[in-house]
Amino acid sequence: MNCKFLLSSFLAVSSLATQAQSANKAFAITSDGNADHVWMNIRQVDLGTGQVTKTIFQRSKNNFTLTDVNSKRAVDQTNSNPNIFMSKDYPTGSLVAAAAYDSRNNKLFFTPMRIGELRWVDLDIKNETPKFYTMTSDALSFGSDITLDEANHITRMVIAADGNGYAMTNDGNHFIKFTTGKKPVITELGALIDDEKNGGISIHNKCSSWGGDMLADAFGKLYVVSASRNVFVIDIESRIATFKGTITGLPVNFTTNAAAVNAEGKIVLGSANVFFGYYVADLNDLKAAPIEGSDRQFNASDFANGNLLLQKEADAARKNGGNVPLLDNAFSNSDKLVFPNPVTASTFSVLFEGRRAGNYSIVLTDLSGRNLQTQVSAIGKGTQTVTVSLKTKPAKGMYMVKVLDESKQTVFTEKVMIQ
Repeated sequence: MNCKFLLSSFLAVSSLATQAQSANKAFAITSDGNADHVWMNIRQVDLGTGQVTKTIFQRSKNNFTLTDVNSKRAVDQTNSNPNIFMSKDYPTGSLVAAAAYDSRNNKLFFTPMRIGELRWVDLDIKNETPKFYTMTSDALSFGSDITLDEANHITRMVIAADGNGYAMTNDGNHFIKFTTGKKPVITELGALIDDEKNGGISIHNKCSSWGGDMLADAFGKLYVVSASRNVFVIDIESRIATFKGTITGLPVNFTTNAAAVNAEGKIVLGSANVFFGYYVADLNDLKAAPIEGSDRQFNASDFANGNLLLQKEADAARKNGGNVPLLDNAFSNSDKLVFPNPVTASTFSVLFEGRRAGNYSIVLTDLSGRNLQTQVSAIGKGTQTVTVSLKTKPAKGMYMVKVLDESKQTVFTEKVMIQ
């Protein structure tokens, strides 16, 4: 009996330890580890210990494939620029300072600083040849050669609670949204707006607010942690940036370039400027303390993981019937199959991919579930897009698109914003 009890206890403790390690898993854009500042490597780190646990991609040592999503062709490396530090044909060419981890699809998104392209690596690939993908977009290029301007370098990126990715330039004048499906939809949202209560501390100011990283919370807000340790809360819809405070307790030369949320809901910080290890700060008081024994070999220009700030608070609020904002993917088990979103005209499209042939009902409802209109469409094998015309344009706001099969079973649901 004692043996069984001890074995059960051991298994329970082992399970909890494994869960903690998983919740503390993050990815870091790092240097080579030679007291350098070449941020072209991707490593997995444990935010609990501050230790590097795995190398995903190491420049000049890993083979790789890079596929252009628009053309569906692999980028030809035979004629590429041999200077990988500036080559657009090298996955992390021109250095990387912004990354975001999509936990639903196990992909790490990033944007090279001087290349106006959204890129990602498929982390499900377990062999020694990482598969990278790249996608060009006007929403990331800002016009010819303008990406060479430091103000336009994308240095902050995160996957928010709504399942979408958000990225931001140094100067805060370009706030960008992207979906995370097989072919992302990238949208320029405009410039951030300083809250009137900021007391002169602007999200656009180079000295106080450039660089750093971006986090998301479970209530739908974003948080910019600038390289100068200042923290701003971003409302996605209004684009208003509200100054929250300044992180204290860090060494003098420690710039806050990398930030991620650990298993306890606290902020783990890394620096691209110095090799002082990792620090951890509480969102409430922004006081930082060192993680003893954390890595000092690799500096980090960015962290990325799937944790959200205030997750426990949001879960408790929902459990107690509190007023928690409805997030974009709250009812969604799809991969952004309704587009454009937001809907600005009198039609939208629904993508059917890999579904059985048959008749499907496309139902538009309000958030209470009230049916506004239903359209039945015959779907064949393969990929097919159906256009849905709004019979009457409803009031501006959030709605649900629900797709049912012939047996009235829900195939997927997705929230859409009608403007």
